[in-house]
Amino acid sequence: MQSQIESKSGKRHWVKVSIALVLAALAFGAYTSASKQTAAPDVSFTNLKGEQVSLKSLHGKVVMVNFWATSCTTCVAEMPKMVETYNKYKGQGLDYVAIAMSYDPPNYVMNFVQTRSLPFQVALDTHSALANAFGDVKLTPTTFVIDKQGNIIKRYVGEPQFAELHALLDKALAA
Repeated sequence: MQSQIESKSGKRHWVKVSIALVLAALAFGAYTSASKQTAAPDVSFTNLKGEQVSLKSLHGKVVMVNFWATSCTTCVAEMPKMVETYNKYKGQGLDYVAIAMSYDPPNYVMNFVQTRSLPFQVALDTHSALANAFGDVKLTPTTFVIDKQGNIIKRYVGEPQFAELHALLDKALAA
C-alpha cells in the first residue's frame, strides 16, 4: 500500500513537472515569436516622377507600402482613406509608397494617380520584383507598415481597420 501511494505521488510529481515544462516552452515560444522582427526587403523602385528611391533611404521614417491595382474595387474604395491617413501623419514622419501590381496597365495607374491627386509616391511593379520581395504578394490590397528601423511591424491583407492602423501609426511614430 505504501509503495502504491509513493508511486502515485511520484507520478503526480512528474505530471506536474511535465506540465510546467510544456507551459514554459509555450511561453518561451510565444515570447520569441512576438519579439522577432522581420526586416523589410532591401528594394529600390522608380516612382512615377522618375525618381529612384530605396526603402533603406527611408529609414528613420515610418513607411506604409501598399500593393494595389486600379481593377481592385477594395483598393479603389480604400484609397481616399489612405490619402487621409497619409495627410494626417506625413508631418510626423510617415512616408507612403503605393505599388501598382504588374498586371495593372501603366496608363490606368497614371490616370488614377492624376484624377485623384494622390499625394504620395506611386511606383509600377511591372515585373513583380517588389511583390516578390515582400513575400510574393498576390492579393490586393496588401499593406505593410514598416518602423523607423526598417522592420515590418504589421501586414494587412484587405482594407485595414483604420482606427487600429492609426493607433499603430501613433505608437510607431512616437517611438
